[in-house]
Amino acid sequence: MTSRERLSAALRKEPVDRVPVNFYEIGGFDVDTENPDPFNIYSSESWKRLLKLAADRSDLILMRTPKCLTRSEAYEEMASETIQDDGKERLITTTISLGNRQFTQVQKIDCNLDTIWTPKHFAMQPEDIDILLNLPEDFFREEISVENLIADETELGDRGLLMVDTADPLCIAASLFDFGAYTIAAMTEKNKFHKLLNLILPGLLGKTEKTAREFPGRLWRIYGPEYATPPYLPPDLFREYVNTYTGEMIKIIQKHGGMVRLHSHGKIKQVLDDIIAMGVDAIDPVEPPHQGDVDLKDAISRYGSSLTFFGNIEITDIENKEPEEFRAIVHRTLSEAQIAPGFVLMPSASPYGRDVPDKTIRNYEIMLEEVGA
Repeated sequence: MTSRERLSAALRKEPVDRVPVNFYEIGGFDVDTENPDPFNIYSSESWKRLLKLAADRSDLILMRTPKCLTRSEAYEEMASETIQDDGKERLITTTISLGNRQFTQVQKIDCNLDTIWTPKHFAMQPEDIDILLNLPEDFFREEISVENLIADETELGDRGLLMVDTADPLCIAASLFDFGAYTIAAMTEKNKFHKLLNLILPGLLGKTEKTAREFPGRLWRIYGPEYATPPYLPPDLFREYVNTYTGEMIKIIQKHGGMVRLHSHGKIKQVLDDIIAMGVDAIDPVEPPHQGDVDLKDAISRYGSSLTFFGNIEITDIENKEPEEFRAIVHRTLSEAQIAPGFVLMPSASPYGRDVPDKTIRNYEIMLEEVGA
């Protein structure tokens, strides 16, 4: 089977020649190893080795978003961005002018790490939700094109699948807040938080509809539900903030023949029934204790007829375990997954430092060896 056929069969819960193995962001993110930007960690020799390993032997899933052509007129009028860069640290400051008020977000990037910290959010206190509710609905709209998706999928060929990658309304809303302020606002200001989600939803549904209609029948990943999983929020609020809004996106995608993989880190055991109720086709990364609370064998026995499971390998184990100890973890995971009609071996995340240790690369090789790739 080709990687495209193997992954497609796993999503349909049909027999495969071997368990698919995917490295998630490695081979999934669109990176350029030759980009001389000092903030491009993927130019290091260790990353080139790991990316080549993914390209040559894993079942690739490209993670792509449709190209943004223009932001809304409201956004262009109200938002401005400045970048400060000293070669080691990059600060991105976004300012939104609302009447006679200005509020800002500051994001920070270290040249040796591919991650973004947000030391200052637009909403630093729960009561700042009142400011956000004054934003016009058009603020969250954008015009998009799917031409980049079509081009990347064509170039990929049979080596894997292209997966449309998108946030849900909860992810966009929660990201506007300092995390502590978000959890308080979401629990104590439910009516206002619903208003904020309803402000964000139309623009996201429009983008989803256009993409799903013009690029139909593909796999999607929706991220953001983890903001409402225990212990951050109780299960009843997961239903309110995820099922109600993310569920609308899922309906649109599936209406056009697409399949949905819901992404949620952490402890999802208490909300798995709610995830099933939305009709999703797959879920990731299905984290075992202690990062998560999912027993893979039990989850497959209960939900395997409804879901394809992606994951169950912790990135911390790939980075920290000695190879033979890690091999035992992979072997146990594959043994537990044998009863699954749909399973893809995959890590929960990827390294994000400039240099990837030899031991980590060796553990990725072990994942391939254990499935016979």
